[in-house]
Amino acid sequence: MAKAREEFQCSACGARSPRWTGQCAGCGEWNTVAAVAPAGGWSARGAGAKQRAASLSAPEALEELGGETVRARPTGLPQLDGLLGAGLVPGAALLLGGEPGVGKSTLLLQLAALQADMGKKAGRSVYISGEESLPQLRGRAERLGLLGPGLLALATNNADEALGVLADLGQEPGLVIVDSVQTLASPRAEGIPGSVSQVRTVSGELVEAVKRSQATLVLVGHVTKDGQIAGPKLLEHMVDTVLYLEGDRRDYSRVLRVLKNRFGPSDELLVFTMEEKGLSVVDDPSTFFLGARDASLSGAAVSLAMDGRRPFAVEIQALATKSFLSIPRRAALGFDANRLHLLLAVLEKRLRLPLGQSDIYVKQGGGLALRDPGLDLGLAAAVLSSYYDAPLPEGAAFWGELDLNGHVRPVAGHDTRAKQAARLGYGPLFNAATCKTLDELRRTLFGKSPS
Repeated sequence: MAKAREEFQCSACGARSPRWTGQCAGCGEWNTVAAVAPAGGWSARGAGAKQRAASLSAPEALEELGGETVRARPTGLPQLDGLLGAGLVPGAALLLGGEPGVGKSTLLLQLAALQADMGKKAGRSVYISGEESLPQLRGRAERLGLLGPGLLALATNNADEALGVLADLGQEPGLVIVDSVQTLASPRAEGIPGSVSQVRTVSGELVEAVKRSQATLVLVGHVTKDGQIAGPKLLEHMVDTVLYLEGDRRDYSRVLRVLKNRFGPSDELLVFTMEEKGLSVVDDPSTFFLGARDASLSGAAVSLAMDGRRPFAVEIQALATKSFLSIPRRAALGFDANRLHLLLAVLEKRLRLPLGQSDIYVKQGGGLALRDPGLDLGLAAAVLSSYYDAPLPEGAAFWGELDLNGHVRPVAGHDTRAKQAARLGYGPLFNAATCKTLDELRRTLFGKSPS
């Protein structure tokens, strides 16, 4: 059996520590830390197993439980309520991730201000920052025009102070924002703030505390170089909802995605624009990423893409030009480069095109990065249009997946895409129902046959 790990506890405040210190990190008293018996482990064996088991809660029948169903509180943004499922659920924990500078703190400060404006109906809102001082927070709130009497803030790196805010709320409704969980440190864990042990301990204590209250907890999580939320993967499992804010800092558009949601759909997104007064919701993003375009130019195709359950009209641009290099260049912006190479190989093989002699560049207009297989047909049409230097029919829209044999396969959300195309006035439509193969697509668009 593994040796039990020794723990130390302060006799003045009760704070626990994995090692002995002369001064308590919780209350600051000297010579009050002493070794105590470690808490019961995972094993139920031992002389006190029956006594410990008798003090545990017994399972109950769910249908016999009393009380009213927990009702969510509105956030102040109807679009955000729909994204979350209903709004801010009491006792729920949310995790928001995103690249540095993308607008996480701005969005949450706006959310806290909206809750403060709603008054007693929403309860108290507290913005806890471990990255900014209170004067910095006030300056940012003033620039955004969010200063109000009900907006409370706390600047600290001590997890116990954040726990104290949740305990102070008790059974009152409220919103507690922690920006960010990687900046808080708990005296009950080893390591520096942001380490795996600290993130696990701090997040665990905060989530456990909010489950016993009527408040809603929002944790901000840093991301790694790969774009994943930093820290142990356990952090995403512990919370009820995982949100991710993405977008290029040099662009004005932002996309808020739901990666996990216990209270609503997990495949929704919300589009924002970054303005002088913060993030503003785009009411109808179906053509937001299309922008102004000239249908008389070659190398541009409109594709109906799906992200979650929402259809978008996006422009796919391609440029095929003669290469003077031994190895032609291939560049993709907003697309998976490996998928681009695969589709170009299919075009070259099935349509007998000498694409190996051309540099090919493709990009997705509007700054939205999609991973929809339905973009394959639009990308192929754009490459063919640039290769033959011939524009596509005005109003044409494409969606469909290409297999390695050059056949067009149906994709999910066909009816939704078709309805959106009809609403936007697009036609003719090219998809698996109207175009079976790449060769048929080429003959229909350009009147070309295999050489």
